[in-house]
Amino acid sequence: MDEETALNVALNSGAEVDTAAPAGRDRLGPLIITIFGLYARGEHNWLSVASVVQLMADLGVEGQAVRSSISRLKRRGVVRSERRDGAAGYALAEPTLETLAEGDARIFERRRATAGDGWLVVVFSVPESEREKRHALRTSLTQLGFGTAAPGVWVAPGNLATETRRTLERRGLAEYVDIFTGHHFAFGDLRSKVRAWWDLDELADLYADFVRRHRPVLDAVADRVTTPEQAFQLYVPMLTQWRRLPYSDPGLPLSLLPPGWNGVTAEALFEQLNTTLSAPAREHALAVIHGHA
Repeated sequence: MDEETALNVALNSGAEVDTAAPAGRDRLGPLIITIFGLYARGEHNWLSVASVVQLMADLGVEGQAVRSSISRLKRRGVVRSERRDGAAGYALAEPTLETLAEGDARIFERRRATAGDGWLVVVFSVPESEREKRHALRTSLTQLGFGTAAPGVWVAPGNLATETRRTLERRGLAEYVDIFTGHHFAFGDLRSKVRAWWDLDELADLYADFVRRHRPVLDAVADRVTTPEQAFQLYVPMLTQWRRLPYSDPGLPLSLLPPGWNGVTAEALFEQLNTTLSAPAREHALAVIHGHA
């Protein structure tokens, strides 16, 4: 397979945008949020409708499906409509900006825990009259990477303490929660307990799928310079898939994980792709955005 053919294969395997799904309900929203997260925040938190439609067209998505997906995001409060200089567009809602800022740290900066970090234990009590808060707490802890050690007892690596406190405070949940830090003293095999607290098999499958989809991308671009548009077409779907993984993986110490943990391979692949593709992808995106200003 020559280099040009390999790159085309990578472009097709990297995007995998299901435009045949009804209005792209499950696929398009995350791609659009990735585009806003990457490029709107540096443009005074606003993108014109025309620029979003064009960028999604570069990913192979039809314009009406994009508009329908953005409308759903607006109804959910993820984005808000706003006109600037007579042009229709959207800005990220404040809660979305806060969530993306948290995600930046997790995606690009989080380090893996070590045994010396110990453990973080969260217990909470929510009145029956505020069941929605109980659901919000469980959702927040799951997104932070907590596992369930026992009913009502949630556990995570100790290096998540600051992020956990900040997130629960920001979401108005701190009054229901007690947080403790410490070490596993006794009893039983901690490696076995970790397998019970987290679904490591599911996590390994997610990492394997990421490597399967995106290893060909790195192989294809390693020995050639891609165009900014090609980099964009590869980078945005890759980052969209990767964004969910740091929310599923608590970053457990490698000493507690199965030998040859494929999360390490996936993390290295993501870092290489991010280094290779992010700058030219941004060049293309900004050219489109400014062209529709």
